[in-house]
Amino acid sequence: MNKQRLVTRLEPRSISFCAALPKKISFMTKALQHQVDVFEKSRNADIILDLVPTGTGKTKAGLTVLKHQQNKSAIYIAPTNALIEQQTEAAKQFVREANLPHIVKSASAKDIKSWSNDKVGSRSGEKLYNVLRNPATVFDDVGANTPILLITNPDIFYYATFFAYNKLDRDNIAASFYTKFSTVIFDEFHLYDAKQLVGMLFYLAYSQVFGFFQHGRKIVLLTATPEPACESALENLKQAGVKIARIDGEAGHTNFVPSQTAVNLELRPKPDSKEAWIAELATEVVHRLQESPDKNGAVILDSLDNINLLKKVLDNRGLTDYIGRITGPAPKQDRQKAMQCQVILATSTVDVGFNFERNPEPTRQNLDWLIFSARDRAAFWQRIGRVGRVLGKSETNIDSEAIAYLPANAWQEGLNSLNTTGGRTALKEILDTLPCLDKPFLTAYWRSEASLEIARPLLELEKNSENLAVAELIPKLFDTLKSILGGNRTWEDYRYRMKVLQGAENIAQMSLDKLKKDWKYIKGGRAFVKKYIKVKSPEEWDDLQAGRTTIDAYEDIFKQNDVVAELKEFAEVFSTSYAPLFTFRYSLFESLPICDPFGFILDETEKSQIDPFHLLRYYEFAQNGDFIEIRTRAIETYKLSFRMRYLDRQQEFINTELNKLTAFKNCQIIRSVGGAIRPTPELQALSKYLLPGVIICPRTNAATLFQLHKQGIVSYPITIACNDGERQYEFLVGLAGILTMAMKFKQLRLPDDEVFIV
Repeated sequence: MNKQRLVTRLEPRSISFCAALPKKISFMTKALQHQVDVFEKSRNADIILDLVPTGTGKTKAGLTVLKHQQNKSAIYIAPTNALIEQQTEAAKQFVREANLPHIVKSASAKDIKSWSNDKVGSRSGEKLYNVLRNPATVFDDVGANTPILLITNPDIFYYATFFAYNKLDRDNIAASFYTKFSTVIFDEFHLYDAKQLVGMLFYLAYSQVFGFFQHGRKIVLLTATPEPACESALENLKQAGVKIARIDGEAGHTNFVPSQTAVNLELRPKPDSKEAWIAELATEVVHRLQESPDKNGAVILDSLDNINLLKKVLDNRGLTDYIGRITGPAPKQDRQKAMQCQVILATSTVDVGFNFERNPEPTRQNLDWLIFSARDRAAFWQRIGRVGRVLGKSETNIDSEAIAYLPANAWQEGLNSLNTTGGRTALKEILDTLPCLDKPFLTAYWRSEASLEIARPLLELEKNSENLAVAELIPKLFDTLKSILGGNRTWEDYRYRMKVLQGAENIAQMSLDKLKKDWKYIKGGRAFVKKYIKVKSPEEWDDLQAGRTTIDAYEDIFKQNDVVAELKEFAEVFSTSYAPLFTFRYSLFESLPICDPFGFILDETEKSQIDPFHLLRYYEFAQNGDFIEIRTRAIETYKLSFRMRYLDRQQEFINTELNKLTAFKNCQIIRSVGGAIRPTPELQALSKYLLPGVIICPRTNAATLFQLHKQGIVSYPITIACNDGERQYEFLVGLAGILTMAMKFKQLRLPDDEVFIV
């Protein structure tokens, strides 16, 4: 089917102002109707969804809910640290104008670390708990028992509610997050990844099952494009008795004012050739600068490297002074300067809360034209909503221009049938039907072994409610989550498996001498030792199961150095295999500190952080003190792979390690070009004792790998060097390995050699 370019015109958008404000929020003077609707609906609803377009005041709408419970604490969860800073200032202004008693505090990891150690010690968890308990404990300028409005991110919210802080603080912090807040606001939650969404849905279900909605808790969800999976989850909560209100801000009102200009939109298939696409993008930017030198524009792409390549091409055409970059590695100073450039090149960093503000402020839209790529529907509508914003502007009738690059499959799946005269409605209808724009990641996540993740907070909640009446609510909470997210396993299944994992984690951290003496008394230790016996000695496991022996009979056996060392190694492999479930670092390695004196990545400053795999693919570099200095761009993009030495025969590797979630020793990263291996500078940060993941055969699983890659799940070639030769496989590392279990191409084994069943 022909993949021709499609041209359509998206009609202008308007939003309603409220003519008469309720007394409690009369201080807002010119409030939008949806902001008033959120305030009014939150009187009775438990969960309030504000679905107005991006850039139309959803933050202030969510904050109005505080006026119903003026002396109670609240939390605002913003999806990025940059937005935390912005929303903290907005919240402070709102609190002043609303005459609320709250103290507003930003709480990114960096913020918490910067709080004073003088009164409560240096642990981040200890400081966070004390701020929630009584802000005056940490801050001198706060009165005793002042309610707090905490502005934080989904990662900290997850770590707090999933008992992932230091063991000295985790119970206190979790209890505070579960019980402290009367108002909870999740901002831009359509941008959450699967792990963050699971954390949010867990909190919603907990609030329902444990009766917090009955006692006045309000949860506000702010999004322009709710995910279908979330819509389904909310419908299940509604059927369970949760009162949910939805507000769109555009239908059924009067007093409309312009919020976005008309957008003349061209839809193009994303070219297969990277070089051809960059050249095409550069031509479009140059054309706009020549034809409309008084207009401002932006290019938003998903790939950091594509942005950097485009910048290089435009520099070579003499446009350096007109171009600024806003990317993940770019520090605040660079971003502020880039905002004043006529053309901004940006990654998804600008998708959240970024308004393309300019100084002086133009009387028309800040962004006249936009070129962007979109992998899914949420990204498309989020990005098209950045161009042509005119709320509060004096000039509102100047059309904007946009070019959107969509996956080429969109044309094969029916995009060609778009009614190009049908405006936004017709476009939305056709985009909703295109499978290539789906985000199936949440479904894949939950159907995989990642579903074990919710067992950790459930087990901790069960422990903390032991001998209390609320203990009976734990199975009910699990069943509620199961109805929301699906799955076939019982709470008892997860409960036992989580205890085994906790035992593995605790044993892995102990010294051999301590392990010999205390293995029976370690939390989860007995459960894990039973698992160890089952895997390593099936005959003894049969005796244990039949009651012919007991676990206590192994006390003398575990005093032997070789046996206890094997137990510890098994625990290290087992716990490392599951470790990606309980961290937000999707990359296998920590970001590296870089120095960029020649401006390959940064425009103004020279130092930042970068993902190691990005560095390895695209640049030549060398260690320079504490920093890695980028020397030049690689002539050709490096292909990354792994190599592992396996001290046995190929057949033994196939029998014991293939198609299995585990953690591998003796792995190293290899860089190559054109099939030839190139030297890789020694980077200590890339040296790990164990690498978690799944290794599969690429030939027998070609279709599965294709589907995984379509869902954004990355794999790498890995060469296994055995005693009798070498063979190449495919390595899905970290969380990607766990997610392979969502694909029923063949049943994978778990670290204990059990077969995984959804």
